[in-house]
Amino acid sequence: MPLRFAIIGGGPAGNTAATHAARLGAEVTVVEQDVVGGAAHLWDCIPSKAMIATGGALAAVRRSPEMGLTGAQAAVDPDALKARIEAIEQKLEHGTRQLLDSQGVQLIRGRGRLAGPNLVVADTVDGTVEIEADVVLLATGSRPRIPDWAEVDGQRVLSTRDAYPPATWPSHLVVIGSGVTGVEFVHMFSSLGSDVTLIVSRQQVLPQKDSEVAAALEEELLRRGVQLLKGARAIAIDPSADGVAVRCDDGRTAAGSHALLAIGSIPNSEGLDLDTAGVEADEGGYVPVDESCRTNVPHIYAAGDLSGKLPLSSVAAMQGRRIAEHAMGVQSRSSRQIDYDKAASAIFTVPEIADVGLAEADAFAEGRKVRVTKVPFSASPKALIESHTRGFVKIVSDPATGVVLGGSIVGRHAAELVSVIAVAVTNGLRVGDIVDSLLVHPSLSEALAEAAE
Repeated sequence: MPLRFAIIGGGPAGNTAATHAARLGAEVTVVEQDVVGGAAHLWDCIPSKAMIATGGALAAVRRSPEMGLTGAQAAVDPDALKARIEAIEQKLEHGTRQLLDSQGVQLIRGRGRLAGPNLVVADTVDGTVEIEADVVLLATGSRPRIPDWAEVDGQRVLSTRDAYPPATWPSHLVVIGSGVTGVEFVHMFSSLGSDVTLIVSRQQVLPQKDSEVAAALEEELLRRGVQLLKGARAIAIDPSADGVAVRCDDGRTAAGSHALLAIGSIPNSEGLDLDTAGVEADEGGYVPVDESCRTNVPHIYAAGDLSGKLPLSSVAAMQGRRIAEHAMGVQSRSSRQIDYDKAASAIFTVPEIADVGLAEADAFAEGRKVRVTKVPFSASPKALIESHTRGFVKIVSDPATGVVLGGSIVGRHAAELVSVIAVAVTNGLRVGDIVDSLLVHPSLSEALAEAAE
């Protein structure tokens, strides 16, 4: 009899685990109440990147004179932009559903919850469906965090999910939150023509990132006319008929046409009835997991944002794959434990930012000896050809062995280029391995070899 696999949540973790477990011979059922493919993925990540891509196209038109072109012009059409985003979401959801169908995965539309250690209940429009399971995966994702001092109305005061695009276009947007999500929204709306003010609670944007990387982004934001309120923490939003005023704890106020909250997310753990199966959650609502993504109940797993690990779609998908292999008893090189410290991440601003592995500042804070080499894109023939010379490649390595420990990239196509460093970090490659690679000329990737040399 095949292993019965029940999954609550059809996002990157859930659908990856489902298709992988089905290929390995499991009988899989997925319960999903929203979009197949993940609400956080299809309602947050994909729309924001689509709007950023539109902003990039508009910026390219504005830059056309320096590329030897004349007469080009463009303007934002919010309705067309919204239609484009919805079409992308629908296509991706349809593709995910087709993949599940092709693997024989049963999909139930409804809200899933636990009714015991081996029983999942799906509340659907037609009633309840009981699913007996040998293995359960909880992958219900997260949603934007809304503080108690803010009232989101979707008109003047927005959560991130109200902004793709908003009901009325912001003439001046006040963004609250200077982490990854916040700076992407700043870039997005400033590139599309809005004035933007960013409230920065610390003394630099991206407080968890390399200070040199953060400084490069700040320089670009200021060049673009973005106002930065540093050392200010928002405590209230006062909406009016024609705008908003965001009050800060130091007495300053930021006025604009709209305010947007980008201050993190909270896990979707309520309503799962975790206690009926004896599954433990922490004070924040996250479900702690071990190195194999198991909860305190060995046959019940948790993955994605719910697990409290890195909130990245790539990480969630990797967790789903490893969970399927672990539950099905598959042992292979690909089944090794996930090293979250080696996960690559990117910020889709201009300049684009990406990093992986050990950061220079963290190495020095730990008193660890490292070799740090940096090459600016201003020395790259391809960057000069494309007229995108801002930024740099930085590689951190072990001075004794030459093993690549990490790296940061600031500049065009950073999210793509960091993959080379990520492969090196994951597989313990040396800087010499990058140097010895015969890379394309002219290409931005040449800067990687130069930084490694």
